[in-house]
Amino acid sequence: MTTSASSKSDNRQPVPALMIQGTGSDVGKSLLVAGLARAFTRRGLTVRPFKPQNMSNNAAVTQDGGEIGRAQALQARACGVNPSVHMNPVLLKPQSDQGAQIIVQGHVYGTANAQDYHRFKPDLLPRVLESFGEISKAADLVLIEGAGSPAEVNLRESDIANMGFAEAADVPVVLVGDIERGGVIAALVGTHALLPESERARIKGYIINKFRGDPSLFDPALDIIKDKTGLCCFGVVPWLKSVHLLPAEDSVALDHRSKKAQGSKDAIRIAVPRLPHIANFDDFDPLKAEANVDLQFVPPGQPLPIDADLIILPGSKTTIADLAALRAEGWDIDLYAHHRRGGRVLGICAGYQMLGRRIADPLGVEGEAEDGIAALGLLDVETLFGRDKTLTKATGTDDGNSATLKGYEMHMGETFGPDCARPFLDLNRTASNGAGGAGSADGRVQGCYVHGLFADDGFRRNFLSNLCDRGGQNNQAGNFRESGPSFEARIEAVLDELADLLEAELDLTRLLEIARDR
Repeated sequence: MTTSASSKSDNRQPVPALMIQGTGSDVGKSLLVAGLARAFTRRGLTVRPFKPQNMSNNAAVTQDGGEIGRAQALQARACGVNPSVHMNPVLLKPQSDQGAQIIVQGHVYGTANAQDYHRFKPDLLPRVLESFGEISKAADLVLIEGAGSPAEVNLRESDIANMGFAEAADVPVVLVGDIERGGVIAALVGTHALLPESERARIKGYIINKFRGDPSLFDPALDIIKDKTGLCCFGVVPWLKSVHLLPAEDSVALDHRSKKAQGSKDAIRIAVPRLPHIANFDDFDPLKAEANVDLQFVPPGQPLPIDADLIILPGSKTTIADLAALRAEGWDIDLYAHHRRGGRVLGICAGYQMLGRRIADPLGVEGEAEDGIAALGLLDVETLFGRDKTLTKATGTDDGNSATLKGYEMHMGETFGPDCARPFLDLNRTASNGAGGAGSADGRVQGCYVHGLFADDGFRRNFLSNLCDRGGQNNQAGNFRESGPSFEARIEAVLDELADLLEAELDLTRLLEIARDR
């Protein structure tokens, strides 16, 4: 058996570790790991998160200039530490229905379709175990998150995300079932039934997640699951409404990400088209948290709203393909009409590239080589893709130099042109060429490469106030400048609330014992 740097083969006591696997995707594994990380950290343990393989276009930049899944960055925050590329050694960023960009230990490894990736996945296992060893060195406890479900037995032969990793690293497993989607008994029993005996032996019990109502009604089900699987329940976790404020990993969460402002007909209305390969959509969570902001993710098949004050073109993993999708939806026509009516437009990262006159991908970085295609033409800039990917932190001020900001860059390509002489942001020297963005002569169209802008309270409030001052159809400027929630403080409060809930509802002492007995 292949072993990790912290495994029993080196004659040292292995670092306590526990793997949280789910009966399916979006059952709440990521947030449970974040809550457990905060809870065990508050108990005085040095905790580290780990996810062998992740698939998400929501990513975060690490201190050492790599990228990992956004969920692992949140889990690192719950532990009170900076994120590391070793917390998520394999990250898949979908570029199409068939293929993805592969990130290994923070950096681009290549691209592959699903068939090719499954063939060379076993070659990545040593890198995954290497990262697990690195993470384990500084930890009293490693909390490991699986991906999808171990019941995907058709993919088991080359698995590095669930039982394949658990077997290689010799770690115990806890299953998570999501009762909100229905069929949780079948999901748990069916998962257990599909696994071979050696893998069943790794499962020490299960957690029921997202329960609404009276949990005593589920008591008979506990006996049924026990009879069918022999597994015990470590607790039933109630639905926690406030977790919607935490960054989401999967784009399926966008189904619940729009928000109407409560009790304010004068709210600022912001529309974000839901592109097929939308990326880093947690950029907009701080806007959603504002009481006087009506944020709408517009799904395919619906027009961009005519009463929007601001349309934001978001990040995307495939700029050229999503620009074509935007046009196919007719959203370009809606966008031009919005601009003619005096509306404001902001592009972030790929959205910024789409707003320019031309995009060139001569090396075929995103797919088929393109010497140059016409973009939307609302900014007098052009974008050229190259082989190198920019991954860096960014700090600076807004275009009025009145509000400081911090964020990160994560993009292919460089953007240049006359409108870059009117940058949206004034960034420090670590930023890449053109990252500060550009602005149109009339000031109503702007773009930049920096993600995470709106998490900074001062920048967000100043931006929203300026939006009102420059001709929005409401007058909430004073409200934004004088008050508003501290977004970062709210994230910390929700992590604490989640940890409190897990302390109350789960047998954390038993979970820790299992982690220590590996």
